[in-house]
Amino acid sequence: MQDGTPDNPADINERRPALTYPFESPPADGETVEIAPGVLWIRMALPFALAHINLWAIRDGEGWAIVDTGVQTRETAAAWRQIFAGPLGGLPVTRVFVTHMHPDHVGMAGWITRKFDCRLWMSRLEYVTCRVLAADTGREAPEDGVRFYRAAGWDEDAIETYKARFGGFGKGVHALPDSYKRLSDGDEIQIGDDMWRIVVGSGHSPEHACLYCEERKLLISGDQVLPKISSNVSVFPTEPEGDPLSDWLSSLAKIKAQVPDDVLVLPSHNEPFYGLHARLDHLIRGHERALTRLTAALAEPKRSIDVFGSLFARKIGPEVLGMATGESLAHLNCLVGRGLAVVEPDAEGTYWYRQA
Repeated sequence: MQDGTPDNPADINERRPALTYPFESPPADGETVEIAPGVLWIRMALPFALAHINLWAIRDGEGWAIVDTGVQTRETAAAWRQIFAGPLGGLPVTRVFVTHMHPDHVGMAGWITRKFDCRLWMSRLEYVTCRVLAADTGREAPEDGVRFYRAAGWDEDAIETYKARFGGFGKGVHALPDSYKRLSDGDEIQIGDDMWRIVVGSGHSPEHACLYCEERKLLISGDQVLPKISSNVSVFPTEPEGDPLSDWLSSLAKIKAQVPDDVLVLPSHNEPFYGLHARLDHLIRGHERALTRLTAALAEPKRSIDVFGSLFARKIGPEVLGMATGESLAHLNCLVGRGLAVVEPDAEGTYWYRQA
């Protein structure tokens, strides 16, 4: 469970929309599938429960622009060498676009940009946030983080696991280049013969950049729109009162308003699909239903770890406790922001939520 969770049956009182998947199978290791002339689909393995990521190569003059890069591992580097020599024909990489700062997307960006002496293109908040998180590598867990998870209701075993795992972000990310080219919402960028527009969303990450080509009717959606899993939207210790779920819902509505329904969506996980607007509507409705259930559950005061049953169909074990807690807090903070819930700490510093 790295970027998200399977759509939760408890969230949805309707069938998942019937999306259309035009490609029979994903590319095999070291191979590509041509999505459109000069646009290639690459798939790389991930060492997580979510076992793959989709990456994209776009013909760019005498070389290739790459969108997202995979997590930093020896296996990923070997896979890229095979791709460079094979499907990309030994041509250079002209630039590297990264949708957002999670290690499975940005992990090899520094390695590729140094290998080809080319520029990293990334939004400012994603670049800066990645640098900050990478700087925590090997650092001892901060007291603010310990207080945050104790307030959520974690026991001492869970706190010790948090302390032991803290500072691991940078292990999956090759050192970023010390400069980059900024992507901003609405930017129009020529890649090869085509113009691509940047559509920024937030909630899953701070300033996630999608790439939309109107002429080709293509949307490289990153983790902003996935066809079969719901992207994780979490509150973290660095911003405990944050409301990323409101940002996420606004971003989904924005994409629906700005990108037509007839695009082929190229997501980071699962398969390319048609049915963008139906999928966006489905995701929004699922979260709104979860918020309604959660409001009802707060008739009696609860901690964030007490509301998992209202949000997730699966049992939450230690391996996903952090993500589940973050997502629960995102829903709770959204309700507080809407005036539907209030939060009060007890004498031990544990936070209790109840209906307003």
